[in-house]
Amino acid sequence: MAPRSNLTGFDPAKFAAAAGQPANDPWARAEAWRYTGPFTRSNRLRGSFPGFGIALGAFAVYVAYDKLIAGDSHAHHGAEHGHAT
Repeated sequence: MAPRSNLTGFDPAKFAAAAGQPANDPWARAEAWRYTGPFTRSNRLRGSFPGFGIALGAFAVYVAYDKLIAGDSHAHHGAEHGHAT
């Protein structure tokens, strides 16, 4: 069967192509906030690991303390349990 011709002569596909992108998109403002301000990609990534920087700094201080100050007390720890050093 052949498609019926439109009696009004109105073709929705041709109308949509002729209209193009609307000059005042009602959803543009609603979508714009998703990618600006605190919701940018870098800010979302930065907020993924809260406290990571503080924890990393605290761990570095602990390792430095352990190596420099408490390192001598661990040197003879094996001798207390009968292990040769």
